[in-house]
Amino acid sequence: MRVLSIDTALSACAAAVFDAEAGKVLASETLALARGHAEALMPLIARVMQQAHTQFSELDRVAVTIGPGSFTGLRVGISAARGIGLVSGKPTVGISTLSAYAAPHIANEDGDAILVAIDARHGQVYLQVFSSAGRTVVAPGVAMVRDAVEAASTGPARIVGSAALLVASAWPPELEPPRLVDPQDAPSIQWVARLGAVAPRPEAAPTPLYLRPPDARPQDAARLPRR
Repeated sequence: MRVLSIDTALSACAAAVFDAEAGKVLASETLALARGHAEALMPLIARVMQQAHTQFSELDRVAVTIGPGSFTGLRVGISAARGIGLVSGKPTVGISTLSAYAAPHIANEDGDAILVAIDARHGQVYLQVFSSAGRTVVAPGVAMVRDAVEAASTGPARIVGSAALLVASAWPPELEPPRLVDPQDAPSIQWVARLGAVAPRPEAAPTPLYLRPPDARPQDAARLPRR
């Protein structure tokens, strides 16, 4: 199985081609990018496909991060993935950004829980807590930083994600400190691909995982009066 993976959910624009039978990534590229995903993504995908010596018809599926993350970034990545899947006739699977962050740490199997925390701004984080075996302990949601700390402070923990340092700085001194603090700006595109290879065949096209409404709203004063 060959999987094209795409991630534009956070501060990166990334793609990879993964060969599941060989157990290796054939090609990948990640650009640190806070904005401009729409302009950068398709040329990046073209480069990765060329480096992997793979035609779109040779893919078995397309995997894309569905959030939580940037509202604009999510739409860019999901639209591209769905378009490629439609044209090539391949299924498109959605991978949560939270799961992609947790995947390499779950693979380590060191027994500690994993708190994934993504900066949601305004003193909030998107979070999910996983057991060391990958089971969800705290479901995906949005919470204040102090509540995120409380959710993961029942035992030894690893904190990963773009808000890892923010959560670690609020860790109560009387508790055992986190075993690991891994402040990645975006998950590894290679793990998005690996999760995409083992995900169940989807029954529908992926849609964004929004855990809260967008911050930007139309201004009433800017609206034109109706006639």
